[in-house]
Amino acid sequence: MKCLIGIDVGTQSLRACAFRLDGHLIAKEIVPFNSTSKPAPSQAEQDPMEWWNAAIFALKRIANNPNIVLNDIVALSYACTSCTAVFLDENDLPVRPALLWMDHRATEEASIVQNTNSPVLPYSGSKVSPEWMFPKILWIKTHEPETIEKSTHIVEQIDFFTYKLTGKWTLGYNHLVAKWNYANPVGGWPDGFISELGLFDIQKKWPQQVVPIGSVVGTLDPKVCHETGLPEKILVVQGGMDSTAGMLGLGAFKVGQIGMSHGTSTVLQCQFDRFAKGLRGRPDALVNGLYLIGGGETSTGSVAQWLVKQLSKDSMVPYKDFYNYLEDEVVKIPPGSSGMVVLEHFQGSRSIPDPDSRGVIWGLTLWHTSAHILRAIYEGISFGVRRFLDQLTGVNYPIKRLSAGGGLMRSNICTQILADVCGLPIYLVEEKEQSALGAAIIAGTGAGCFSDFDEGIQKMVHFSDPVYPIPGNKSVYDFYYSQYLRTYDAMKDLMHNVVEFEREKTFKTEAEKVG
Repeated sequence: MKCLIGIDVGTQSLRACAFRLDGHLIAKEIVPFNSTSKPAPSQAEQDPMEWWNAAIFALKRIANNPNIVLNDIVALSYACTSCTAVFLDENDLPVRPALLWMDHRATEEASIVQNTNSPVLPYSGSKVSPEWMFPKILWIKTHEPETIEKSTHIVEQIDFFTYKLTGKWTLGYNHLVAKWNYANPVGGWPDGFISELGLFDIQKKWPQQVVPIGSVVGTLDPKVCHETGLPEKILVVQGGMDSTAGMLGLGAFKVGQIGMSHGTSTVLQCQFDRFAKGLRGRPDALVNGLYLIGGGETSTGSVAQWLVKQLSKDSMVPYKDFYNYLEDEVVKIPPGSSGMVVLEHFQGSRSIPDPDSRGVIWGLTLWHTSAHILRAIYEGISFGVRRFLDQLTGVNYPIKRLSAGGGLMRSNICTQILADVCGLPIYLVEEKEQSALGAAIIAGTGAGCFSDFDEGIQKMVHFSDPVYPIPGNKSVYDFYYSQYLRTYDAMKDLMHNVVEFEREKTFKTEAEKVG
């Protein structure tokens, strides 16, 4: 029976899954990453070769899985983090660790891109983020010119995987339109935009061929086949952002269907038939003629993880045991966490957008417990989701279904809080590896197994029973939601003052070391 391979390259691990065309999972391999480093506040890096070694290991294990018939594998595709910058030398080896998507060091460079006022900027959102590729490349150019000099190729994580899988250098359009300030309606990069940024010479270091998501790039490179045991006839189909693949794996494709990946970070995506000012509406990002709208926050599930990790470490209780204990206590606490509000901007805010916003926990008393804080975190990240949904309804977007997946959705109480806060049923899919499933749908569509992405969803995505809002809880959350929204307005000047003070202190310390 024919099958498809979907690869999900996440922040903490690589997942490779093989699915039948009906969506049934027949093989899965998970390889964790160990190379993540944070050299300074707001910085995050990984070794690209660890990603690739993980991919080879996982694919080899799948090839040797007794449930797999090698000749039945039709195609594979891959979902990767976006705006993860990779710098490679003439031997295609990393010049330095990759700057991860969550790296926020390029705040000044983001302002430089913003100040161009280029007509391409509105297609990526109202404000350029330091997460995106051009700010990161500009930062490297300024602070590490030797890296630029040594680099033969400067690419995204996904382009690195395309090359390693096929031997071909391309740029994935799905990533370009989201994080590279590139858009078809203005001809890609508008005339003069690259030169104005001072990147004209550096442009020669990234591939020139732009490939839409779902396009066949080629077949597996013989070297990959030799290392993994997979046959050369397998088609490699251009992948996309992990959030885009996750949206497909959550059964969201038509206008009105919203897919939400609710894990370490939260990403919501949906398609719209028109451009909506103020939203990140990426033209043709998934299919021609529609805009892929994105929203969410960088730190959501990671905030809950932060709390439990600190408590479990200090108490010497295993993390999982402590998490289970707290969740049992969270269920007993009423909506509103007994007067506590959390702003989940521990890593800045995408949705406002404000990279210098910071996390806030207020309303604490000596009576509150750690379970109150965890519940308030769940409520805060749900308020962030509601803010994005309110932005959609503000432009008359017809919300028909909200489907969600990710680590947070494995928590029954977190899922219930989300439904109560938003006043909507939450649809859950049976397959937990949604990004890998979405990548498999992309592979099958590109290979001709499905006529389009929607047919792939109809055949491969299966829903379990939705979680409905509890009557009466939303009225309580309406009040706390209003306090959540006012928290940022009340605190933003103080947060900005402290961030700027710490930034200047860090620059001064670094200058003294150099001196």
